[in-house]
Amino acid sequence: MSIEAREFYRNGPAHRQEQASSFALIRRQFDFRSIEIGRWVTNAERDRAAELFHDALCDLMLILEGPEALISLRGSLALQYGSGGRPGVSAHYDPSQRSFSLAKNAGPGSIAHEWFHAFDHYIATKCFSNTPSEMFASTAWLADATPIPHPLNDLLMRCFKAIMLQPTGDQPSELFKHSLQMDKKLRQIYYSKPEELCARAFEAFVQDAVITNHFLVKGTKTSPEAERGLYPQGEQREQINSAFGDYFGSLGRALVREI
Repeated sequence: MSIEAREFYRNGPAHRQEQASSFALIRRQFDFRSIEIGRWVTNAERDRAAELFHDALCDLMLILEGPEALISLRGSLALQYGSGGRPGVSAHYDPSQRSFSLAKNAGPGSIAHEWFHAFDHYIATKCFSNTPSEMFASTAWLADATPIPHPLNDLLMRCFKAIMLQPTGDQPSELFKHSLQMDKKLRQIYYSKPEELCARAFEAFVQDAVITNHFLVKGTKTSPEAERGLYPQGEQREQINSAFGDYFGSLGRALVREI
């Protein structure tokens, strides 16, 4: 079913007072570096996708309690719809291009996951010294990279610890164990990679927010992946949500003060 014919549940506020959205409006509001629409995207698909994207990004901004500059990563992030993705992949973040791609008629529910990849990549050089250009902050943390002292960075490290380690700090978390077990079963290294663990944990945090938007995120509670323990569960989920809430609340307030 094409995207313009589908409905996605959301309970967030009206962001546009019933006015039509457009990718041009999204770029102006959030200051994305660029937005590219694929040549095979019809006008109807483009217009419907713009409405869904706009609501999802505004909902994410409210959940994170930050300004537009947080969503576009200070204007450094590029968006692509129906263009620039990978074959067979519904959504993808490319560190080399700092671009987030969503496939045409696919990828609903993937925005939170891919946005966190972009954030995880962007924040690495703000958190750690001498990290390679394409390294994620979560990967750098697990590799014991040299941290840059800052109260906000300390809060982000708490998030990584809650995701990847037991509360005692000396054993892998349940999320990591389940993810490693799945990778062994599939003979791959994917689910247990630090950037993937953290992106799925962020998805859970966003889905547990008061605002619900299934174009932004879905599947962290009831899905085959959730049933296999590939999303945080129980007490660990609560600890991660609390850590993310503290971090993004503090980050959002700091960014708003700059405006």
